[in-house]
Amino acid sequence: MPLVLNEEQRMLRDTARDFIQKDVPVELMRQLRDDGSSTGYAASVWKKMVEMGWTAVAIPEAYDGLGFGYMGVGAILEEAGKTLANSPFFSTVVLGASAINSGGSQQQKESLLPLIAAGELTIALAHEESNHHDPANIQLAAKVDGDQLILNGKKVFVAEGGNADKLLVSVRTSGVADEQNGISLVLIDRSTSGITVTPTTMIDSRNYANIEFNNVSVKQSEIIGVVDSGFAILDKTLDYGRICLAAEMLGGSQSMLDKTLGYLKEREQFGQKIGSFQALQHRAAIMFAELELTRSAVVAALSAIDEDSDDLAIMASLAKTRANETYRLITDEAVQMHGGIGLTDEMDIGFYLKRCRVCIHSLGDSGFHKDRYASLNNF
Repeated sequence: MPLVLNEEQRMLRDTARDFIQKDVPVELMRQLRDDGSSTGYAASVWKKMVEMGWTAVAIPEAYDGLGFGYMGVGAILEEAGKTLANSPFFSTVVLGASAINSGGSQQQKESLLPLIAAGELTIALAHEESNHHDPANIQLAAKVDGDQLILNGKKVFVAEGGNADKLLVSVRTSGVADEQNGISLVLIDRSTSGITVTPTTMIDSRNYANIEFNNVSVKQSEIIGVVDSGFAILDKTLDYGRICLAAEMLGGSQSMLDKTLGYLKEREQFGQKIGSFQALQHRAAIMFAELELTRSAVVAALSAIDEDSDDLAIMASLAKTRANETYRLITDEAVQMHGGIGLTDEMDIGFYLKRCRVCIHSLGDSGFHKDRYASLNNF
């Protein structure tokens, strides 16, 4: 399992870094927030990402992709995390394309993946139904009516739910909530009759939505995988998302550490740089050590995706837990070490702090993943 990027992956990372630092700085996110952007990202930036081929990175060459793997995806998201750059990349490429590639029929792959690779189709995963991440807790009912499914229920906190062209929805076609059997995945046009999308405000200023389904009709041919047996596809897709989200969080953690170290070297107190105080040096050293441990876990997890490792679920929970706790530690320390100004809106720290809190609860917090990690290892 390689724990370093190869030459091509480093080139992709460096290209992503140059573009994001220049075209998608934190100031853009601030501007989008202040302007009340309905999408949460700049359409011109997304267009450039598509032109650079990022939407094709993880898609196999057989479907007009680049077949570059998830180490490449992780490199892009880590750089995006450094400036809080937002786009449909995560929801569409990491979650949507992964689910289709893992469980879709040949016809679905041939018709949908090239559109994603070309940047002509965006997808949002509509899965959560409560405030706590619980993959099997699906109650949105899908009743069979001839060759149709009739959907009734709701989804909450759907990232990019108000923007995406299609929704990838987890539904219950049989059984009861918390059972893995009886879950199916269906792909639905967001504009389908009976779907009500209500934008919801989150503290990280990104696009989320609560979505209601009222007698929504969808063809059974739009099911991803086999009816009643969609949980395995869903769980694998969520693991891809957890790992890639951890890569983004790694980038945010690195940026916050860099900004804090820079401040320690500039700020004077009692006639000397505060970075000369041993207590602050110790705290900075702890942050650095935790960040490097997290980096190892994230890179190993990305490798596990590309190698289709049997330990994928274990590596996903490990990486997400490490990223949760490291991002929280470093953003908390950044606020404290900057003193009172760390809490002001003029400083960037608050944006990272808010993004950190949303990321922690997305796709499972540390409590969820520690319990999952223990269960997977038969503890």
